[in-house]
Amino acid sequence: MELVGKNIGYALTGSFCTFRTTLKEMEKLVKQGCHVFPIMSFNSYQLDTKFGKAKDFIEEIETLTGNPIIHTIPDAEPIGPQKMFDILVVAPCSRKHYCKT
Repeated sequence: MELVGKNIGYALTGSFCTFRTTLKEMEKLVKQGCHVFPIMSFNSYQLDTKFGKAKDFIEEIETLTGNPIIHTIPDAEPIGPQKMFDILVVAPCSRKHYCKT
């Protein structure tokens, strides 16, 4: 599938230990010419953890994608009805195999 020019919603959930890995994947999509729109769950947007500070991740993600993070229910509501994305990535989806504490 050709990804250049595709609008990709990229949702980050609370598996904080995989953020570094998943941000590398987000960067690959941007480098391929995709329009990446970040989405973060309430916890992933708010919580500082031993894996990093929320504000640092927010700044890095918004700089990388050039788009503000969708992080509230009102901001997320149009995603489906307006068919905002060609593809929706939910990552990380599970931490079972990736996290080492």
